[in-house]
Amino acid sequence: MTPVLAARGVGFAYEPGRPVLDGADLALHAGRRVAVLGPNGGGKTTLFRLLAGALAPSAGQVLLDGAPVVRTRRGLTALRSQVQLVLQDPDDQLFSADVGQDVSFGPVNLGLAPDEVRARVDGALAALGITELVDRPTHLLSFGQKKRVAIAGAVAMAPRLLVLDEPTAGLDPAGVEELLVTLDALHATGTTPVLSTHDVDLAHRFADEVAVVVGGRVVTGETSAVLGDADLLRAARLGPAWAPAVHRLLAAAGSDARPRTAAELHAVTDAVVHATGAPAGSTGAATGRVAPWSAAVE
Repeated sequence: MTPVLAARGVGFAYEPGRPVLDGADLALHAGRRVAVLGPNGGGKTTLFRLLAGALAPSAGQVLLDGAPVVRTRRGLTALRSQVQLVLQDPDDQLFSADVGQDVSFGPVNLGLAPDEVRARVDGALAALGITELVDRPTHLLSFGQKKRVAIAGAVAMAPRLLVLDEPTAGLDPAGVEELLVTLDALHATGTTPVLSTHDVDLAHRFADEVAVVVGGRVVTGETSAVLGDADLLRAARLGPAWAPAVHRLLAAAGSDARPRTAAELHAVTDAVVHATGAPAGSTGAATGRVAPWSAAVE
């Protein structure tokens, strides 16, 4: 299947002789959620900017639906009608006086009719749960609200791919959960989210595929396989995800549960503890019983 967007052998350097990316490949398919991991300064943001047309590769190609992106006004407009990039810091993206104006900026510049612009703005604000902010000055918003407004501005463009650079940075745990719920809802309605993160546990929970940017290249594969590659994660200055280890432990204990969040893990362990008759929060030592996962470890 032809990917919606692809980088083929892409290279880029901000300084001569010091490439950030060197022969990087990445394919993004409709419906396949991808998490991009890598160390600070490793090239994640640069890769996203190349894919979105904000930077031009010094080598290789960016392809939209299998055809090279042409860096003309028409070519970049075609790209941005399909692919929207949301930056890590919303203050780099918000510039209008109020929320409604900011979210409408992209649709207005597409030359859409006023009724269509209003419909897109209303739909994007509703999707992000911020309809009540439509008349609020952008400079008076909280950081989390600004993040949502920046995403709403991208959603209003009705892209096939929504590319988010570190979207959970600066959010509290509740804000992260709310954002993931929103991304799930957008995915269900036909917009495929792609995000970069340092959080391997978030990547395991979110992604169908994981791409690791390391040494100027990109290593891509199924989430469990990539996050199970200890050498690759170490090279990218990343630690292991907890979920794969927990899944193996539960499988050894005879459970087919596959918790992907801390809340799900607590529910599973509480159920297993209850089944063994041990007090809640106990491994069973106090009652003389040994919980199945302890036996699996031994």
